[in-house]
Amino acid sequence: MAIASFATLVAMIKAVGLTRTYGDLTALDSVSFEIAPGEIVGLLGHNGAGKTTLMRILTSFLPPTCGQVLIGGKDVRTHSMDIRRKIGYLPETPALYPDMRVRDYLTYAARLKDVPAKQETIEVDRVLGECSLTDVAGKIIGILSRGYRQRVGIAQALINDPELIILDEPTSGLDPMQVRKVRELIANLKEKKTVLLSTHILSEIEHSAQRVLIIKSGKIVKDESLSELLSGSGEEKEIVLRTSGDGSQAVEKIKGLNLPGVQSIEIRDRVQSLEDVFLKLNE
Repeated sequence: MAIASFATLVAMIKAVGLTRTYGDLTALDSVSFEIAPGEIVGLLGHNGAGKTTLMRILTSFLPPTCGQVLIGGKDVRTHSMDIRRKIGYLPETPALYPDMRVRDYLTYAARLKDVPAKQETIEVDRVLGECSLTDVAGKIIGILSRGYRQRVGIAQALINDPELIILDEPTSGLDPMQVRKVRELIANLKEKKTVLLSTHILSEIEHSAQRVLIIKSGKIVKDESLSELLSGSGEEKEIVLRTSGDGSQAVEKIKGLNLPGVQSIEIRDRVQSLEDVFLKLNE
């Protein structure tokens, strides 16, 4: 569903009837939506809901079994190389070279993305500044913290000044300070770029997105502005608590509080040493 104020513009992303199967498994099931230029849209869903498959199709890394995707009015099947030049993509695990220095890696990424030679240094300096990496530009990527490595991944996604940025779980596994830095970076892209970011945590979208697509079992089950989603009443909602160490201790403590309106509490996702505890509510 396109937002009305953008109705006269060519959609940055238009997906129609996207389906992707792997044998008997249907990862995406007739997914359709539009994203207008300049929107920051959150793709929300549990692990395994189909988020990464959808992003790989949008970036032309993976063909759909059936359906169509247009990026800036061009079909990903017939204009793959043109479309890749318009896109900056951060996969959940960035493909970094740990033995390279940050500046050298970004220069390499610029060449891969056909940044003109005379613009290389300018663009590398730009993304180093935008991603707060200037102080570590000469350091080897392998010795950086996970938060810095994530920012290097975002910097490579921005190096060709793309029209569309696609971020797959950009804050996964980061500590609270690192999460704040990445959120600030995404917020700075508002109205400059079209951004699609995936996550399984609603709070991440609350801090960054204007609109939310919720995907469940390969289907888009909700497409609303963030304000509409958060103002909904009488619906089941979830609170996610990210804990370090053993999440079962947090579960027992929460159960002991006998909180009203809590239907269930469970540990559903584990990322390295962090665990996500989900509280299902019914307002």
